[in-house]
Amino acid sequence: MSAQTYLGFDYGTKSIGVAVGRLPSARAEGAGCVAGLKSGPDWDAIARLVRLWQPQGLVVGLPRNMDGTDNAMTALSLRFGRRLDGRYHLPVYWVDERLTTVAVREHVRDTGTRKTRRKAMLDTLAAVAILQAFFDEPECRAHGLQQGETG
Repeated sequence: MSAQTYLGFDYGTKSIGVAVGRLPSARAEGAGCVAGLKSGPDWDAIARLVRLWQPQGLVVGLPRNMDGTDNAMTALSLRFGRRLDGRYHLPVYWVDERLTTVAVREHVRDTGTRKTRRKAMLDTLAAVAILQAFFDEPECRAHGLQQGETG
């Protein structure tokens, strides 16, 4: 069995956190941030990451309110995932990201990192948490939401 590589994304309009990991090790690592431009994501930067890592699938955090309802970012993240699918023709999986940002924000605040670097670190670590949740929860892989489904 070849190493199945996945890229994870924490979508934001100004910055998109990126993580990478391989299914056999089930360990996600930060791969940096991609800028959000006025015209949308920096697709050239995302294309470079896809070429570099050659993933078998893409994992996108799906933001929702704590009660499970959609919020303003839900539609934007779904659109981002559909565009990933249209560009790269890879399976797109969705991971509920409701609690990832809170946990990551506390961790970053505790590091004492300068505020200017915190945002990039926050976005990257959120992507790591999203991808790690995909690896940790077998139902995300076996029965996870495929592209176009919202639950």
